Amino acid sequence: MLSGFLGKKIGMTQIFDAEGNVIPVTVVDVNNWIVTQIKTSDNDGYGALQIGLPRARYRNKPFQASWLEKKKNYFLHLREVKLNNANHTFVLGQQVNVDDAVLQEGEKIAVTGRTKGLGFQGVVKRWNFGGGPKAHGSKFHRKPGSSGHLRRQGEIIKGKKFPGHYGDEQVTVRGLKLVRIDKENGCLFIKGAVPGKKDSLIVIKKQGK
Repeated sequence: MLSGFLGKKIGMTQIFDAEGNVIPVTVVDVNNWIVTQIKTSDNDGYGALQIGLPRARYRNKPFQASWLEKKKNYFLHLREVKLNNANHTFVLGQQVNVDDAVLQEGEKIAVTGRTKGLGFQGVVKRWNFGGGPKAHGSKFHRKPGSSGHLRRQGEIIKGKKFPGHYGDEQVTVRGLKLVRIDKENGCLFIKGAVPGKKDSLIVIKKQGK
């Protein structure tokens, strides 16, 4: 069994539970992943699978061994997922699905993704600074303010919060609930929001794994 799974974020919607309550969910597409390499304890020191997502023009075509010679030409994403045990039946070219992962409806999961890049931002947006007075006579407004910290010759302490590039970071959100697994369409429904923009790659693991 795979310790986790990978998918492509589709977007957010809402579903209803058995009691008629509305649940906001993020839909993740986990279809079309193919085994491109098998790592074993004897050869590599650990057991894992390298799985790849074919590029759009190859997804409806049968797998060919020649794809493994130039993986970047045929696969959009290549990622490694660890195996929970050494006894497995995976073979090269096999299409993996959510049944091969240790994921069940209703359990807690951890989701890793890359946040949206928001470019260069000031301290108010980047670090939640309060800013200065908003009155017309103020000349402070959204500036960072003094940064010398009473040090000799105005030296600035390393790590001081300043304006800069914001977003585009790898973030893991824990404690999310896997509400539903749609095996027919190859989709996962995760309660709440997950990091990343539409069509971005996310990693889903069982909580604590």
